[in-house]
Amino acid sequence: MRGRATRYFATLKGRGQLPLEVEPLGGGRFAVTLEGKRREVDALPLDHGAVSLLIDGESYSVEFEEHGEEVAVLVRNQVVRVDVADERRLRLRAAHGGFTVEGRQAVSAPMPGKVVKLMAKVGDQVKEGQGLMVIEAMKMENELTSPKSGKVVELSAVEGATVEKDAPLAVVE
Repeated sequence: MRGRATRYFATLKGRGQLPLEVEPLGGGRFAVTLEGKRREVDALPLDHGAVSLLIDGESYSVEFEEHGEEVAVLVRNQVVRVDVADERRLRLRAAHGGFTVEGRQAVSAPMPGKVVKLMAKVGDQVKEGQGLMVIEAMKMENELTSPKSGKVVELSAVEGATVEKDAPLAVVE
C-alpha cells in the first residue's frame, strides 16, 4: 500500500542540509528522492537492530545509533553522523533559534573501541564539530567531535586505552 511522501532535511558535516523525500511503497519498500535522484529501497529489519537495505541491486547492512538530535549511521565500515528533521521540526527549530547546545557537554564513546589519537587537551578552545579524538572500533576509525564551541575542561581519554560503549571521554564547556 502506497503512502504519502514525507519531506525531510538531512544535515551532514561538510555537505550542509540536503532535502529528501521518503514515500512508503508497502512491503518494506520505499521510494527515496535525494538530490533529484529517485531510488527504490527495500528495507528489512534484522534481529540485532541493524537494517538490510537493497538499493539499485546493491545490498547494505546499516546500523543506527541515536545521539540526541543526531543519528550515527554505520554503513560499509564508515560512521556518519546525520541530523534528520521533517519540515515541522525544522520550523520549530528556526522559531527557537536553531538547535545549538548550551552548558556543560559530555562526549562519550559511541561504541567499544580503542583511543588511537587525541586531537585536543584540557584547556584547549574548540569549535563545534572540531575533532577531539579518534576511536578505532570494528577496524574503522571514528572521529569524535566537539558538540559545541567552548573549552575542553575534562579529558579522561588516554591514547592507546580501550574504552567501553558510553564511557565518558571528554567534557566541553
